Amino acid sequence: MNATVATSVFGVFMVATVALGLLATRGRRKGDGNGEGGGLAEWSVGGRSLGTVFIWVLMAGEGYTSFSYLGAAGWGYNYGAPVLYVVAYMSCGYAIGYVVGPMLWAYARKHGLVGITDMVAHRFGRPWLGALVAVLATVFLLPYIQLQITGMGVVVSTISYGAISLNWAYFIAFAVTTGFVVVSGLRGSAWVSVLKDVLVIATLGFLAFYVPMHYFDGYGPFLDRLVTEKSEWLTFPGHGDSGLGQAWFITTSFLNSLTVVIFPTTVAGYLGASSADVLRRNAMLLPAYNVLLFVPMLLGMAALFVVPGLVGAESNLALFQLVVDSLPAWAVGVIGVAAALSSIVPMAVFMLVIGTMWGRSVLSLVPRWERRQKGAAQVVVVAAGSLALLLTYTAPNTLVRLSLISYEGMAQLLPMVLLGLMWRRLTLLGAMSGLVVGVGVVCGFVFTENDPVWGVNAGIVALGANLAVALAVTYAGPRERDDRPDDEVLARDEIGAPEQAAELDGAPAGTGH
Repeated sequence: MNATVATSVFGVFMVATVALGLLATRGRRKGDGNGEGGGLAEWSVGGRSLGTVFIWVLMAGEGYTSFSYLGAAGWGYNYGAPVLYVVAYMSCGYAIGYVVGPMLWAYARKHGLVGITDMVAHRFGRPWLGALVAVLATVFLLPYIQLQITGMGVVVSTISYGAISLNWAYFIAFAVTTGFVVVSGLRGSAWVSVLKDVLVIATLGFLAFYVPMHYFDGYGPFLDRLVTEKSEWLTFPGHGDSGLGQAWFITTSFLNSLTVVIFPTTVAGYLGASSADVLRRNAMLLPAYNVLLFVPMLLGMAALFVVPGLVGAESNLALFQLVVDSLPAWAVGVIGVAAALSSIVPMAVFMLVIGTMWGRSVLSLVPRWERRQKGAAQVVVVAAGSLALLLTYTAPNTLVRLSLISYEGMAQLLPMVLLGLMWRRLTLLGAMSGLVVGVGVVCGFVFTENDPVWGVNAGIVALGANLAVALAVTYAGPRERDDRPDDEVLARDEIGAPEQAAELDGAPAGTGH
């Protein structure tokens, strides 16, 4: 009976999710598939027309994934204090995004661009460079799709009391996400994010009060036990020989806060905004959402007393063990839906971004696809999701190993993207040399199990080498000849400048306006 009730609740919400995503496309103009009207710009960046609320829920949805329900609780259960890096880097990243977001938005809108691959291709005047970055970024993004499929599968199987197998749960994750993202794109993800955020706020708010009261008779007794019996979880480097000390915490928070602002999914959120002011307001509002992240972290540590002895992947279910053991089936179903949507929304944006990068920067180099970029992007969405699903079934460890370098590898694009858009002197040879060195160093450290290295995040060491090589090659080599003016090459955020507003209002076709 419990399985039937919880599964029914979950099924109703999944149907509603697909319907909501498809409804998002009603009334949108049709275009030529190459960026105008209902074309690539409408599909990939919502026609650059999303307001503060939609941008807030969309970007919060990207940051609040299945990791927040599973990984955050698992880290809290296994290590304790080091998991707070998630709150630290996201909050710092929002502050950096206050400056960077409007710059990237203005640059993309002015030149009719739809992602970072477009931006580097335009900045350095090399279409092939956009294709290269698209391939590299796909390698780093694909594991995130697999992780969200796996996360949702674990949640669905758990809340159904085992009635739905993991294999079927994986397929449901893929089918629901693909069902609406191919048709409705970024706008559909934003609409579904509204439903997700209502459920996330309601369920985590409830659990924050319910679990301590139900199991410990209040926060006072719970925290007393935590301080008395598990004090190791409350200080760095946390429980066990994790190596996640203060230096690791600082370097990881710093590296991730820089990386998140140029992460392709974050940039998709930036470019979907209707104005730069929407992004500034969003940067001020988003940290409030981070308060919710403390809940699964704290409940993960509460599970130490309620379900001790969880090891390995079992620790990721620490929060759901508390839920399934103590709540009625309908409540388990609702909480499971919130966690599932926390997988679906970011998975949709990851798939959409991969499709956009390939449709715009890779397949567009083939003449027959040049005028059908949206259609090409939609095909790639299905292909990327299918590949992640197939590897989840057949070789899950392949993408899991790649996921180890995903964020640190993406960080190696920082000099090419951010420095390149702000400093004209950076040459293509310098940026490429730094990127090769940075990716090589981070892969060397991670795959030889030397991360952290010297107590710090291996990615920050690789980024330092990347930047040093990029600057050395740039200054040692000849200046590149580029007759375009600075305003054509570099990103600017001319706050309140009337000439900037007038220039943007006259943006070329493909901007969605």
